Amino acid sequence: MATAEANSSASFTCTDPTLTQAVIESVSGALSMCNMTARCVGVAAVPMGEKGLVTGIIGVHGKVSGFITVNMSERLVIKAVEGLLQDEFGKLTSQVVDGAGELTNIICGGIKSKLARTLWAFQGITVPSVIVGEGYQMAFARGLEFVSATFENADPEAVMLEDRLMSVSMSFLRL
Repeated sequence: MATAEANSSASFTCTDPTLTQAVIESVSGALSMCNMTARCVGVAAVPMGEKGLVTGIIGVHGKVSGFITVNMSERLVIKAVEGLLQDEFGKLTSQVVDGAGELTNIICGGIKSKLARTLWAFQGITVPSVIVGEGYQMAFARGLEFVSATFENADPEAVMLEDRLMSVSMSFLRL
């Protein structure tokens, strides 16, 4: 029989405030370049299931190693890329997928800049990769520091909540 119990002396803490602030400020800056706004509606210290159709991934390396993922609904990524490129697409195209990679790059660049003078500083990032599809799973090594922030886009035309959501997750290991 499996059980879960809490050690009474265990300290339950939220995410690292430096990482949390870096991701919130970076997403805000990146979305403003797309003529969009979003508010952070939740932050977790564990990896969250990716619900959106499009996920950008960038690896980070240096004194900190790991990766950053940016997961977006189809509607949100189309609107973001339309705002970023000042063009109209209306559906998921190869340009929108490329734009999702660029948006991921902008967010990761912002995070890198915000963490530059902290214990979480990393020196380099990889080229973004973009996954289009649902239902994939990611495995994580033990000992990583996680921050997963969920943002809700202020889109008055999006009826379904999942169409307004974006999540940015970081999994880092200090070397």
